Amino acid sequence: MSNVTYLNPIKFENMEAERKHRKERLAGAFRLFSKFGFSEGVAGHITVRDPEYTDHFWVNPYGKHFSEITVSNLILVNENGDIVEGEKSLNGAAFAIHSEIHKARPDVIAAAHAHSLYGKTWASFGRLLDPISQDACQFYNDHALFDDYTGLVYETEEGKRIAETLGKYKALILRSHGLLTVGESVDSAAWWFITMERLCQSQILAESVQKPILIDEKSALIAAEQTGTEYEGWLNFQPLWNKIVKEEPDLLL
Repeated sequence: MSNVTYLNPIKFENMEAERKHRKERLAGAFRLFSKFGFSEGVAGHITVRDPEYTDHFWVNPYGKHFSEITVSNLILVNENGDIVEGEKSLNGAAFAIHSEIHKARPDVIAAAHAHSLYGKTWASFGRLLDPISQDACQFYNDHALFDDYTGLVYETEEGKRIAETLGKYKALILRSHGLLTVGESVDSAAWWFITMERLCQSQILAESVQKPILIDEKSALIAAEQTGTEYEGWLNFQPLWNKIVKEEPDLLL
């Protein structure tokens, strides 16, 4: 008999409760990204699909530091890039990339992208991550490489190409740019980004010493099935959520 206790994602009584939950988790994800040092000026964005208006998404207002994000200052954007709720401006790259991802992937509830230090450093190599550790197997056969940097992404056509390259995967390495992750919840999308950033750091450190030993394909596939599921992504975010709400309860305002 297994001694593992499983936590269950929250069930919602109505649309308003689910919207509130998604916005709270989104604000919490931004605070965590700030804690982990993922902010870089005005770059970076996390989005969550609205549960009622599914072609709309919530996103951070342009120019506001991740550490200052609260539920009340998130903005709601429609499929045309119009701000339908909120008073601040929208990052053009956020719309160009995220609108196409949400359009191409109905299963994606949230998407995260930031110019984190190790992510953008690893992205300069134009390589996928290798299965050098159990944690790295979370992305084994489940991430892709967008190997075509052409400058800042302001056009939806470029966003469409990014979405096409992402395909069915949960993560994308944007060469010379950074990392992008998606999930069926803010929780999983944020966790995949956090752990992927650390995996980039881990492989850079390992390769600075010598060539790391790769986990064999059979074992990597088993580990991927154990650690790379949507549930595991959601689950791993929960301790971080509990910690950030305790430390920074104003994010819920």
